[in-house]
Amino acid sequence: MLSVEMFSTAVCPYCTAAERLLKARGVEHIDKRRIDLDPALREEMMTRSNGRRSVPQIFIGNTHVGGFDDLSALDQAGGLIPLLQGTQPEA
Repeated sequence: MLSVEMFSTAVCPYCTAAERLLKARGVEHIDKRRIDLDPALREEMMTRSNGRRSVPQIFIGNTHVGGFDDLSALDQAGGLIPLLQGTQPEA
C-alpha cells in the first residue's frame, strides 16, 4: 500500500472524515502534518497542491488527491483502492 500524507489542523471535521474513510479502506498509517503548528508546512502544502489553502490536502504516494470531497469522489468512482494499492497510474 502506498504512503498517505495529509496536511491538516487540530480542529477540522473534514480531516477527521478523510481519516475515517482512509482507515475504512485499509490505511493503517497516515502521516498527518499539522499546518497550524508549523507555518512552513502551510507553504509546502500550498506549493505541492497548486495553491490550495484549505485542509485537508491529501497525497497518496506522489499523487495529490485533494481535499475530503475529492477523496470521497475518488472512492465513489472506484479509484481510491486501486490508487492506494499502487495499481492505478500516479499523476
